[in-house]
Amino acid sequence: MSGNIIRAYAAKEAGGKLERYDFDAGELKNDEVEIKVEYCGICHSDLSMMDNEWGFSHYPLVPGHEVVGEVVRMGDAVRGLSIGQKVGLGWTAESCQHCDPCIGGHANVCSQAVPTIIGGFHQGGFADKVRAQWQWVIPMPEGIDLSKAGPLLCGGITVFQPLLQHHIDATAKVGVIGIGGLGHMALGFFNAWGCEVTAFSSNPEKYDEIRRMGAHHILDSRDSGALAAAQGTLDMIVSTVNVKLDWNTYLGLLKPHGVLHFVGATLEPLDIQAFSLIGGQKTVSGSPTGSPAQLRTMIDFAARKQVEPVVEEFAMSDVNHAMEHLKSGKARYRIVLKNDF
Repeated sequence: MSGNIIRAYAAKEAGGKLERYDFDAGELKNDEVEIKVEYCGICHSDLSMMDNEWGFSHYPLVPGHEVVGEVVRMGDAVRGLSIGQKVGLGWTAESCQHCDPCIGGHANVCSQAVPTIIGGFHQGGFADKVRAQWQWVIPMPEGIDLSKAGPLLCGGITVFQPLLQHHIDATAKVGVIGIGGLGHMALGFFNAWGCEVTAFSSNPEKYDEIRRMGAHHILDSRDSGALAAAQGTLDMIVSTVNVKLDWNTYLGLLKPHGVLHFVGATLEPLDIQAFSLIGGQKTVSGSPTGSPAQLRTMIDFAARKQVEPVVEEFAMSDVNHAMEHLKSGKARYRIVLKNDF
C-alpha cells in the first residue's frame, strides 16, 4: 500500500451512513504536516456537512475536525514542529497566508480558508491520518488529556474566541444560552477566566450539573418574572443554540454597551428591534472558530486551568453508532472517537 494512502470513513452521499473509504492523498506538500490520528471528536457540524445542510458539501466526504495525534511526516517548509510531537487540528486546515486578515493575525476569516472537512478539497479526521498546513497544526501542551482535547479545537475555541474578540475581563458578568456540546465548555472557560457566569436553562434536573460545570447562577429561560428581574445585568451573552428565540428579551438582559454574541448557527433570520440596540448602545455579533494564535492561547489556557469537555468515547470503527447517538440528542456532552485502524 502506498505511503500516501489514507484509510477513512466517508459519507458517499447526503444523508448516507459512513462507509470504509481508502484514498490516495497524493504527495505531501512542502507546507503540510501529516498527523497520525489518535482521537477525533465529533461535532454537530460533521453531521451538518454529511447531510449537506449548508449546501457546500462535496462527496465522498470524510468528517472529523477535532483531531489529536502525532506528527509523522512534514514538508520541507514546515517550521516549529517535530516528528513525534503531539498536536491537534480543528475546523480549518489551510488559509492563503497573504491576504490582509492572514497577515493581520485573523486567518480564521480568510476568504480562501479551506475547512478540514470540505470533501473534494480536503478530507477530515475520521481516518488513520490527516494532513494540514503547518500553521493550523496546534502543539499540545504538557499535562493536557489527549483523549479529551479534540473538542477544544472546535467547540472550545468557538466559545473561547468571544472572550478575546470583546476584550472580556474577569470583572464581567456573562450568560450562556444552550448548555450542550458548546455551552458546557463555555461555562468552564468563562468561569476559569474569572467571570461571573449565568446559565439559561429550563430543565431543573440539570441544575446541579450546570453548577458543577461552572455556572454561578441559573435563569429559567421560560420564567418571564426571573428574566424581567435580571434586566440590564449582563455584559455579554453567548448563544450556542441553533433555534430561534426571543432575542429582544435577551438584549434586554444586557447592560449598556453589552454584547449578544452568536456562535450557534441558527438558520432563521434574527428578529431584532432597532430600539433594543439603540438605547443602550448594544451590539449583536458572531464569530467562527479562531486563528492559529487564538487556538494556541486557548489550548494553553485550558491545560493550565484544567478546562476540559465532558466526553463519551467510542471506537472509530463504531462511528455510525456514535453518529446515531449524536442525532438522538443523548450525547453528554461531546463524543470522541478513538482510532482503532
